[in-house]
Amino acid sequence: MTAHKTLLLCTCDKTQSFNSKALQTAAAAAQVITVDQLCGNDMKTAAEHLGGSNELLIACGQQAALFERLSEDVHAEIEHSAPLSAIDIRDRAGWSASSAKPKRVHAKQAALIAAAQLPASMAPVKTIQSSGVCCIVGPTEQAIRMAELVQDELGVTCIVNDAGPIQLPSAGYNMARGRLTTAQGALGCFKLEFAQLQTLNPAGRGALGYGEVSATARSECDVFIDLRGGEPAFPSHQKRNGYFWADPTKTGELERIALTARDRVGEFEKTVYFRLETSLCAHSRANQTGCTRCLDVCPTEAIFSAGDHVQIDSDICAGCGSCAAVCPTSAVTMNETPFEALTQVMAVMTRVYREHTDESPRLVFHTLGAGTDSIAHLARYGDGLADDLIPLGLEHVDRVGHAEIMAAFGAGYAEVLILADNETDRRAVTAEVELAQALLKGTHNAPSRVRVIAADELSAAGDNAGRVCEPVLLVGGRRDITRVTVGAMADRIEAPIPLPVGAPYGAIEINSDQCTLCLACVSLCPTGALGDHPDRPEVQFTENACVQCGVCESTCPETAITLIPQLDVSKDALSARALHGEDPFECIKCGTPFGVASTINRIVEKLENKHWMYTKSDNVQLIKMCDDCRVNAQFHGDNAPMAGGERPRVRTSDDYLDS
Repeated sequence: MTAHKTLLLCTCDKTQSFNSKALQTAAAAAQVITVDQLCGNDMKTAAEHLGGSNELLIACGQQAALFERLSEDVHAEIEHSAPLSAIDIRDRAGWSASSAKPKRVHAKQAALIAAAQLPASMAPVKTIQSSGVCCIVGPTEQAIRMAELVQDELGVTCIVNDAGPIQLPSAGYNMARGRLTTAQGALGCFKLEFAQLQTLNPAGRGALGYGEVSATARSECDVFIDLRGGEPAFPSHQKRNGYFWADPTKTGELERIALTARDRVGEFEKTVYFRLETSLCAHSRANQTGCTRCLDVCPTEAIFSAGDHVQIDSDICAGCGSCAAVCPTSAVTMNETPFEALTQVMAVMTRVYREHTDESPRLVFHTLGAGTDSIAHLARYGDGLADDLIPLGLEHVDRVGHAEIMAAFGAGYAEVLILADNETDRRAVTAEVELAQALLKGTHNAPSRVRVIAADELSAAGDNAGRVCEPVLLVGGRRDITRVTVGAMADRIEAPIPLPVGAPYGAIEINSDQCTLCLACVSLCPTGALGDHPDRPEVQFTENACVQCGVCESTCPETAITLIPQLDVSKDALSARALHGEDPFECIKCGTPFGVASTINRIVEKLENKHWMYTKSDNVQLIKMCDDCRVNAQFHGDNAPMAGGERPRVRTSDDYLDS
């Protein structure tokens, strides 16, 4: 137990209760102090402990900002303040329905506090420089209006896309007319292309006009304001730093954008959300496309192909984590809340809850923004979260994949729910939820034990029907934990579990009638799932290593390979087995095995007496020889085409004297 921590609890005007001893143990605190109104009449208690030497943990998330300001005031007064952290246990556990069981509520509070003591993962940051160069694209009237709102802070160029009235030239911004064709980049590095661009000619007296037309033109800017009113220039445009899209006809929209856009000048810290290990990527081999899962799900198009592997633009990446959720080889992992940290949090919460209740809790993933707000609203105005439902907040629920779901079941949760803020979130997790449901079905569990829900379902009681496994050790990668959990959730699995098409687990099938054992699939398999036999022509396969990338299928010249999505949790999947093999052909000269017998015989059958080079000659015998014997036959045979004439006798001095 840490001897220098104080836990401050507040009943929030006597609307919630605690098990102080359990919370003290969960927080590893030396003392626990409980008051009724920490943000009001009892604020002096917080001030006293902020002036002390103990680390202070306040169990109130709603007033965290207030206590931060109080800490600053204490520091200003006595030049010292205790380390402070705050955690919400009221909305997530304290305020529940009147029918809630106090034992469950107190266990959930302890679980949340215990998880908060785990070390937070640190994501690296990069610096983005913005000089305030701004490009505004849209109708003349709205573009000029926006330019006048931001010209004092940004260097503005307006590219109008209509035939509106030409405005008088202004020293505060530049004007041109053209049509936006392509846009790339993010804050500090936008690259725009225009067609039919004409710049305003400000010189001369009389009517203003635009200059000569340029068929194409390019521009770079730091801030991009799009007022065209049609489709945004980027997918998931809300996640694109420095890009502002709006419907120019909407009241107050220009002012709202201007207020934020004016601040996009200077240096900014951009979180690098991901780690990419290109050596693990199974995207492509030898120009044969394999896995494209991350490319298919990235909402911002930050991921692009770079040959045998993918690359991720850290300027564009918004950290949703959907790429890491679907990557079958863990080539992409998240710096912010990595998989290992998530499994640790899940394991701690369920362990503490089970210790206090001898029951299995349920888990709900939610976003730290709208999801947290929904939980708070439900707690204050509704029945609150169900007493056995433990919330786990993430920046984006997109990063919840089948491995996270199965890890939760492996930790001992009875159900796993995902709170979707909107339809976009729901679509983002659909495929991974369906994969997890297929795994549950294969273990004879109800697929409904994992599902996507709306906020109004948070207070509903759970359906704990089905076998809840004893917690397993959540050690290893995503595939390892999935495999162990699936094996633990069923007493016995007789056959491989069939999975949806596109699942990252499975076997391959080789049509022996078509396969020539060229071993092209073996040489290009990015995960080593396919191998050969050292002594005979044979394709071997280790199912546990197969990620169903499809490189072997697209590489096979005979189209003899078929992918079979499934999960085999037996020990057989861990070792190599023969898929297809044949006896080697033995050289007719020296007996050395070489090649594939059926292939050599097929070649002989197609050429003997059917091709002029192999008619009325012994050339067909060359096909039946190993490399060394074939070379010797070419040089030393009676009819060797590469043999020279008889070498002349070497003449000596005696030969010349005798003549």
